[in-house]
Formats: sequence, structure tokens, C-alpha cells
Amino acid sequence: MNVELREELLNRETAHAAMTALASVPIAFEVREVLDPTRAERGSAEFLGSAEPIAHPWTKDYDAIPGNHPVDWSAEFELSGWGLISAWSEGRRLGSALIVQGVLAIDLLEGRDDLAVLWDLRVVPELRGRGVGTQLLRAAERWAARRECRHLKVETQTLNVPACRFYAHSGYELLRVSEHVYPNLPDEVQVLWCRDLAATARRETQQPARPENREPARPEGGRLAWGDQ
Repeated sequence: MNVELREELLNRETAHAAMTALASVPIAFEVREVLDPTRAERGSAEFLGSAEPIAHPWTKDYDAIPGNHPVDWSAEFELSGWGLISAWSEGRRLGSALIVQGVLAIDLLEGRDDLAVLWDLRVVPELRGRGVGTQLLRAAERWAARRECRHLKVETQTLNVPACRFYAHSGYELLRVSEHVYPNLPDEVQVLWCRDLAATARRETQQPARPENREPARPEGGRLAWGDQ
């Protein structure tokens, strides 16, 4: 499947339509297991290995939380300057990534100009695990790097085990696990991941060139490796 990535810099005139389009891709997922926050201090491998199945799986939809639907964000934040990257194939939107940088009102940015936050990443349900999310994530990293950001931060929760595995598999380090962050969602625990973009760029520039007559390695069956979105 050929995927085309389209990048847009939001402004006051385009933000509402862009958020409506972003929300056209469902973000809901089925919660089947949950991570143990007490295991985070032992490192990401121990933390990810703590996932326990739950007795009654249920559907989590972030867009259904009051005030959390993408079209509601413009009422709380000035979206001008935010980056929207969308994946398309044959005229269909497959997913999107929304990135923010340089906005003092966003606590996750810590008042830093050299830090960006991946605010939202979503892929149509039937294509999750097929590499679309990975392409969007890497494009978001490039977006941040072009703006001289040293780090890209991502927020998720202990109940979103697939997302935690995805970011860990994609080279993100476990930054912090915090309880009692969401007053209206007392049972949810925040998980923050971060990637050092400067270190990644240095490693990539040191990689030896691939021989032109050699095919790039691919996982068995042509599919992206476990954990890719």
C-alpha cells in the first residue's frame, strides 16, 4: 500500500476544519489489559512486562470525554502553529498526527522551546499494526527536529497497552508514570514517553551507507515488526 504524507501548519482559519477532519478517524480502542504503575521504577521492560488481562474488556474512546474531542481544542488552545500530518492512500485519510511546540499554556511543554509534544496520533482501526502509525510518528519527529527541538514527548495511559508498546518499540524512553493526574478519571494513570531527537540524529549521521545493490532488510512476511502502528 502506497502512503502519502501531507503536512499542514494550522492557523485560525483552518484549525476547525482540520480538527473535524482529524476526528473523522476513530481513536477508540478495546482495553484488554492494564499495566502496573508500581513496576515503572524498574525500567520500561519491567513495566511493559507487567500487563495483566482484565476480566471484562471495554472500549475506550478519548474523543467521547467531554471537552476532549478535537473540535473542542480550539476553545481551550490557540492552535495556530500546530502541525498536522496526515496519511493518505487513494484519496482516503488513513490517520493523522498532531504536534505542538512553543506554546507556553501547554504544561507538557514545560515552558521549553526545544521540546515538542505529540498531542494526538490515530490510525483507522483496520490498518493499525500495518506501519501507518510508524510513518506518522517518524514524520512528527522530523517536524519537531526542523524546529530545533531536542526532544519529542508523548502522553498515554497504563490502560493503553498497545500504545505504550508501540512507543517503546519505536525508540522512546519511559519518562514518568504518574497517578492522580486526571481528576475526572481517577482510575487512569498517566504515562509519559520521550525521544531524544538530537541523539537520534547523531546516530543516523554515523550510520554507514547501505550498498546500492543490496535490498533493505524486511521482517518475515513483509510486515513491519511487532509493535508498529
